[in-house]
Amino acid sequence: MASYRGWVRASAALATALAVVMGSVFADEIYGVITKVDPEARKITVFQKKADKETVLIVDEDAELITPKDESGSKVDLKKMEKMLSKSKERNPDAKGIRVRVTHEGDKASKIEVLAKKKAAAE
Repeated sequence: MASYRGWVRASAALATALAVVMGSVFADEIYGVITKVDPEARKITVFQKKADKETVLIVDEDAELITPKDESGSKVDLKKMEKMLSKSKERNPDAKGIRVRVTHEGDKASKIEVLAKKKAAAE
């Protein structure tokens, strides 16, 4: 009887580990710049420089936002993100938007990580 319980526990642990690994395998990442935010439709537009294309993603209700100041993450507030985008464009008119890494599955964003600004090269 004890060996049966051991097999059940091992099987449950294996299934959990497999679910976690498979979930991260199916999730894709986009490195780019958020150029538009639509809070009403819960959509963001991310421009990928390397691919030279724009991708429109729907932000999940429980998606998290990670910033350099708040590395633990918090729930995404698209109204605040829209303000952050407009402030970024005001400070630097040449800037296209907010540099981010977006984790998504299909067209649904689950995690948005704001990347730190590049530091100017030392002269």
